Amino acid sequence: MATWGLLRNPDFRSFWTADLLSQFGTRVAFLGVPLLATTTLNASATQVALLRALETSAYLVLGLQAGAWCDRLRVRPVLIIADLGRALLIASVPVCAAFGVLTLWQLFAVVLLTGLLTVFFDVAHQTYLPRLVDRDDLLEGNAKLQTNMSMAAVAAPTASGFLVQWLGAPAALGATALGYLSSAGWLARIRARETRPVVAKRKLRTEIGEGLRLVFRHPVLRALALSGASISVFQSMHIASSVVFLIRDIGLDPGAVGLLGTLGLTGALTGAFSARRLASALGHARALWLTTLLLGLASLLYPLTTPGWGLVFWCLAGFGTAFGVIVVNVLQLTYQQLTVPEDLLGRANATVRFLALGMVPMGSVAAAALTPFIGLRATLWTAALGMLLSAGWVIFSPLRSGERTPSNTRTG
Repeated sequence: MATWGLLRNPDFRSFWTADLLSQFGTRVAFLGVPLLATTTLNASATQVALLRALETSAYLVLGLQAGAWCDRLRVRPVLIIADLGRALLIASVPVCAAFGVLTLWQLFAVVLLTGLLTVFFDVAHQTYLPRLVDRDDLLEGNAKLQTNMSMAAVAAPTASGFLVQWLGAPAALGATALGYLSSAGWLARIRARETRPVVAKRKLRTEIGEGLRLVFRHPVLRALALSGASISVFQSMHIASSVVFLIRDIGLDPGAVGLLGTLGLTGALTGAFSARRLASALGHARALWLTTLLLGLASLLYPLTTPGWGLVFWCLAGFGTAFGVIVVNVLQLTYQQLTVPEDLLGRANATVRFLALGMVPMGSVAAAALTPFIGLRATLWTAALGMLLSAGWVIFSPLRSGERTPSNTRTG
């Protein structure tokens, strides 16, 4: 029973189950939306890239404000409302498709509004865990939640690809809506009472400024935030180009695209189970900067992909980058939760996510602008080289020498 750990806690188990359902729904939509746009609505590579940009553009508008609001509120109701809202928005796509009135403009609107709700869900989600479990359980809790992301990353691409191929793209998004609805139901089952934060009444601008100053004055948090922002730009360039590249340049069908994603993303599941062991064996700091470097190196294999046996490069790149992303996420989030005072955690999380996800639209727009001139493969090379260079922020930070660890850097 020791291997179950936090899952023996019924409230954490409900939170974990809700997260798994939400992650699976999000991952199905992650592939389902561009496949729907490409195969059903005949969207161009530029339009698919713009869809990707809209998914996270809300972080540029509301990312910092959401952090300040979450520091003032009980965040479990925020999670439930965001899930219900996303379920309704996504469900409108298969409904309209069934009546033959679905348009690309509606898909743009649904993606944008869903992104607004996702801003609040993501910030509240990271803020809620330290309110639900003890400080000593944060690394285990984050690892188990990242395992959900890994399982969804492995299973959802194949499910989404074959749902699109057999039942049509709108059916895949119907599964996403059900995932969000079920997630809201499990969150409502949590019985632990969440204490409303006691905060002084100050201007929102002042509170946002505190979060920004905390992150940028701390040498490690600053390096992690800037690395995350740089990686996001180039990763979004890759994502905006990858589906169209695999379908039009490599000649795969939607089912094969989903299966290929699943084979590569087994690295995510491996990373989720390895994160705690790596932190124990190498030290939290060394494990963090080494996996950031691995993430950059593995991405260089993507543009080497060719039809036939050349697909092995895509699988290896997918495994390496997914492994790196998950381990980095577990270690970085735990570092933030252990380093930042609880009354500033929402704003610190929001600042880091604002920098990371707020940059995603820029990468997607860059892909949309570059692809017509240099082609899809050259765009993938640009993204891969950028990912590798982004690791420099962390490599040349105090983490490189192990000078900063969560146990000795708590701010406040």
